[in-house]
Amino acid sequence: MLTLQYAICILLIAMTLGEKVRSLRNVEGELRGLGREMSQLEVVRAIHEELGASFSQSYFSQVESGARPHLTTGTRELLARFFKVHPGYLVSDPPGFSTELTSNIRAAEGPLDEWLRTGAEKFDGDAELQRALQRLADHDDSRKCLLLLGAIVETPGLVDRLLDALKPVAL
Repeated sequence: MLTLQYAICILLIAMTLGEKVRSLRNVEGELRGLGREMSQLEVVRAIHEELGASFSQSYFSQVESGARPHLTTGTRELLARFFKVHPGYLVSDPPGFSTELTSNIRAAEGPLDEWLRTGAEKFDGDAELQRALQRLADHDDSRKCLLLLGAIVETPGLVDRLLDALKPVAL
C-alpha cells in the first residue's frame, strides 16, 4: 500500500529522470488501486486513452533506462499531465543535488528566538514590550527584524518618526 511517507520520500532524494519515471509508475499503479506499479505498456495505453496522445513503449523504456536522459518539451508536458507533477520535476537532478537546507539561519535563529521568548517572560509588568518581544521571536526571520531595528535606532530621529506614524497615540 502506498503511504504518504513513501510518496514524500520520492520527492526528497536526488534521482535521475529514469528513476523518477519509474517511481511515478509505482505511485500511479498504487493510486489506481492496482496494488503494484503500472507497467510501461499500461502507462502508454492510459496516456493514449485518457489524454489522446501517444508515444511508443520502447521510447518510454529508453527514458526509464537512461538511454534517453532528456525528454522533448512535448513529452515532458504529456508525462507531467498524466502523472500530475510539475514538468520541471521530470529532469534528472544535477550532481550533488540535495534537498537538505543549505542555510543554517534557522538553526542560528533557534537560540535567538528562545532568548527573545525568555526576555519576553521577564517583562510581565509591561505587556506591550512583552508582546513586541514575542512577535519578534515568532517572526519567520527574527534576525532580520533585529538588524532592521538596529538600523532604525542608528538613524537620527527615525525612531520617533516611525512611532508617530505607526502609533499616533502616545505610548
